[in-house]
Amino acid sequence: MKTALIIGSTGLVGAQLLNLILESPVYDKVVVFVKRETSIKHPKLIQHLIDFDKIENYQNLVVGDDFFCTIGTTIKKAGSREAFKKVDLIYPKQFAQIALKNKVSQFLIISSLGANEQSTNFYLKTKGEMEAFLKKLTFKSTIILRPSLLLGNRTEFRVGEKFGAIFMKTISILLFGELLKYKPIESKTVAKALFELAQQNQDGFKIYESNEIQNF
Repeated sequence: MKTALIIGSTGLVGAQLLNLILESPVYDKVVVFVKRETSIKHPKLIQHLIDFDKIENYQNLVVGDDFFCTIGTTIKKAGSREAFKKVDLIYPKQFAQIALKNKVSQFLIISSLGANEQSTNFYLKTKGEMEAFLKKLTFKSTIILRPSLLLGNRTEFRVGEKFGAIFMKTISILLFGELLKYKPIESKTVAKALFELAQQNQDGFKIYESNEIQNF
């Protein structure tokens, strides 16, 4: 029996991942770190309300086997590049360092298709910097998923993503070979991939592109 740790459990992928883990006999405890308490009740679930700007105050709570990071935002929602970077880079880095120190075995995180620390695109550059940082850490297993445009019912409406999803769905029939990784992907597929990969107990640093995630 394992203990799962999650940040981002109220998001598009995180909420579905949480349900998978709560229903699984593999985990007997699920610890989530949230800004505000959710209405979810389950005997396995432990919710910690924390100040994400003071993560160091909660180091003793980051104890378990598999750490799932599904946290993420957009520059528009965050309000600035600095605020976006805090959510998508600083928080994951801080939790990863604490998890490693506390001997968590696996760290699994959602990045983005096209992530590259050398990119001129701020979003992709930030994701790439996060990946580069994690590669230097010595978890038994570090798993990075790079999904394309995520499909699913978000709690907030994102106009750009909505129209992007419609457009990409329309042209998906034309995508094949290397272009398959640009096909939109269901958020539940990404959640399932995270869950399944955590059970494989791989060693080392692995990146899965969107077309590979589709196989789950």
